Amino acid sequence: MKMIRAIVRPEKVGYVLDELADAGYPAVTKIDVVGRGKQRGVKVGNIHYDEIPKELLMMVVQDETVEEVVSILAKSAKSTEGTFGDGKIFVSPIEEAYTISSGLAGL
Repeated sequence: MKMIRAIVRPEKVGYVLDELADAGYPAVTKIDVVGRGKQRGVKVGNIHYDEIPKELLMMVVQDETVEEVVSILAKSAKSTEGTFGDGKIFVSPIEEAYTISSGLAGL
């Protein structure tokens, strides 16, 4: 199992979630976050915005579906121009997962 975390622009979240659900991946956790990337924020005129609003999407998938999910995330979260701030995708191993209500192991 792998955990996939994607940091995306807030205006893209609805489209990203629709694309994931249409492909058979409806289980996603969404968290409002702020941060900055390599560009160190955004400067507009004399104002520097150090904390940019983003959305963090988290999901756990089987190893064999990682490439498909990453591809869906990358395509659906990318802006038309493909610019800085479109986001990042992180993939991490998951050793175990348990359902709280049943105590059963696995997804």
